[in-house]
Amino acid sequence: QVQLVESGGGLVQPGGSLRLSCAASGSIFSIHNMDWYRQAPGKERELVASSSGGGILNYAESVKGRFTISRDNAKNTVYLQMNGLKPEDTAVYYCYVIVQTSERPYQFQYWGQGTLVTVSE
Repeated sequence: QVQLVESGGGLVQPGGSLRLSCAASGSIFSIHNMDWYRQAPGKERELVASSSGGGILNYAESVKGRFTISRDNAKNTVYLQMNGLKPEDTAVYYCYVIVQTSERPYQFQYWGQGTLVTVSE
């Protein structure tokens, strides 16, 4: 089993910054993708940023130039630095990882519990 613990959400004014963290622990042989998704009220969950095991980064158009995803493989942790926050960034943010738990080539998907980011005056 793999556990994900997220932190860093909160209330911030427009234009402000927050840094989210998601630490994975448990039966981890290797981690492939480490991604961030978000779900705003009344909307579907959407991909915000992704980080592949090979170091390829991708961002949603709406956050390009403002958000930065990074990972510390030694700590099995992924971060999302969010700058220039806008009210439309308000959502619950979830980390998502694809993990290989042993030398056998089977991969498993896990979701974090979610952390609320509110951007408001």
